[in-house]
Amino acid sequence: MHGWNSWIAVGDSFTEGMSDVGADGNYVGWADRLAELMAGQRPGFRYANLALRGKMLREIVEEQLHIAVAARPDLVTLCGGGNDIITPGTDVDDVAALFDTAVARLRAAGSEVLIFTGPDPKVQPLIRRFRGKIAIYNGHLHAIAERHGARLVDLWSMGVLHDRRSWCDDRLHFSTEGHRRIALRAAEVLDVAVAQDWREPLPLEARRPWLRLRQDDLAWTTTHLIPWVRRQITGESLGDGLHPKRPELMPVRGAYEAGAYESTVERSRSV
Repeated sequence: MHGWNSWIAVGDSFTEGMSDVGADGNYVGWADRLAELMAGQRPGFRYANLALRGKMLREIVEEQLHIAVAARPDLVTLCGGGNDIITPGTDVDDVAALFDTAVARLRAAGSEVLIFTGPDPKVQPLIRRFRGKIAIYNGHLHAIAERHGARLVDLWSMGVLHDRRSWCDDRLHFSTEGHRRIALRAAEVLDVAVAQDWREPLPLEARRPWLRLRQDDLAWTTTHLIPWVRRQITGESLGDGLHPKRPELMPVRGAYEAGAYESTVERSRSV
């Protein structure tokens, strides 16, 4: 049994759960998956998820952080800055400095903090051009974790995330399988017991014809790339007008009994 009684998740689309769609049509994501697991091991465990898609780091700090600071949960997970980094003209050092102040505030409030590096985007055609900026930002995040005594999930080093099947069709967010692996990795860092291993290789994938790959690239360009560029130009956000899915610390509804999470994980592998 782990030692956490309360957890507030703060961040953007990654923590909200895009694009891991549940049976009810809503996003699940690594955080909800981990919360179910933690609730099954700890009676009375409470969880809130304030994350919203499209949020820049300053918006996360201004709109979400004060709630976590005031609530003083045992644990706060903070992941942000990715949307800033892939926005042309952004200074990585400035983003990291803001992130540092956010972690300092949470630690001063008495919460344990878990942060995440950016993943290695080399398999994705859109964001791999920002690979150098992401690597620099990750260096800052490692230093921030050491400086403030925060725990860190190193997504960059997760080889399973180098497989395109860990990413969804928009090539920006993780698939159900990607979120499942990240939940297991975060559990490991938090000393939460799991039976599954996030390192387990994905099954071999059949080689796809060259023409099919080019058709997929064309569909992705019209469906995802062009709208993304338009939002960058206009300053629009996917999260405009939306509200957090779990705005208050509450018990996890329908928490799995011991072991049930693992069977659900097994079923998700086929997704």
